[in-house]
Amino acid sequence: MKRVILVVMDSLGVGELPDANLYGDVGSHTLDNTYKACGGLKIDNLEKLGFGNIEGVKYLNKVNDHIGAYGKLMERSKGKDTVTGHWEIGGVILDTPLNTYPNGFSKEIIDEFLKRVNKKGVLGNCVASGTEIIERLGDEHVKTGYPIVYTSADSVFQIAAHEDVIPLDELYNMCSIAREMLVDENVVGRVIARPFTGKNGEYKRTSNRRDYALDPFSKTMLEYLYENGKEVAAVGKIEDIYNKKGVTKAVHTKDNMDGVDATLKYMDEVKEGLIFTNLVDFDMLYGHRNDPKGYGKAIEDFDNRLQEIYSKLGKDDILMLTADHGCDPTTESTDHSREYIPILVYGENIKPINIGTRKSFTDISKTILEYFNIDNTIDGESFLKNILG
Repeated sequence: MKRVILVVMDSLGVGELPDANLYGDVGSHTLDNTYKACGGLKIDNLEKLGFGNIEGVKYLNKVNDHIGAYGKLMERSKGKDTVTGHWEIGGVILDTPLNTYPNGFSKEIIDEFLKRVNKKGVLGNCVASGTEIIERLGDEHVKTGYPIVYTSADSVFQIAAHEDVIPLDELYNMCSIAREMLVDENVVGRVIARPFTGKNGEYKRTSNRRDYALDPFSKTMLEYLYENGKEVAAVGKIEDIYNKKGVTKAVHTKDNMDGVDATLKYMDEVKEGLIFTNLVDFDMLYGHRNDPKGYGKAIEDFDNRLQEIYSKLGKDDILMLTADHGCDPTTESTDHSREYIPILVYGENIKPINIGTRKSFTDISKTILEYFNIDNTIDGESFLKNILG
């Protein structure tokens, strides 16, 4: 029985892509710049896999007797957001980027939203950090009951609300309404519910976040696996990103360590198929908040859990570690960065080789589907024959 455990270390990019200048990301290198800002990282397990051996990674130790296959992948899709990166990992390439709203949403969009949710007004309607905007507008939100609407460099429509002011069920319903609206010429990749609690300016987001995504524009690796009788267990926001398409079971998580715990639990339950995990803290808590020290600590914390994952790998299991974009915490920007993503592959039958620089994130899905002997029309190049011993 075969399994693939695919873990997305959300935003852990490994250097600017050739077109980074088009996105304002020249000089971005999430891994190297975090390493420098922290004065080094103790990540022996990741280095042993070959993380430091990836071309363009300067500061990690290069290991001659590495135990994993390693390389990096280019993004063919236009954009640098969560949905774009994950969809390409899953096999969908976007030729046109999803809409972003750097000046907030149009009056027409906001008016239609207010009409449909039966509210008199919104607060915000701007590009903002999720923690900053609830600190700034939380008191006014509690006073007026108006939802806080904001966006980012991602293709997102985010609604923040205090759980005692707009109950979760109402907030989720508002997000569902916004999801129905924001299609076609007004399309966004995700609508996100951002509930929070607290009082008197001391507000804190809760773990009751929900993402409302689009259906992927073509068939993904998840759907191919599902149609061929394999389990697809989604950890973290994976279920939301793919809008449940092809997912057989799912669990939402509170943080990275909860995500690792959920992955280990699924490794005890899933007999054949894919366990697909997103570890969001790197991006959400540290990349977007320009906190390299926190980012580095999160990498070390994940590194410390790798041996637990290894211990549950069966003879025919494959572990893949990757990312979905960059989010360099050392640059002025608090947004994602257009970067290569790493690929680290480990398992009993995996040859410890350099698979080089790949032309698309879709090579991951192409490789996984070939491992399960599933015919597909995904536009990518499998590296399975390179890595199997």
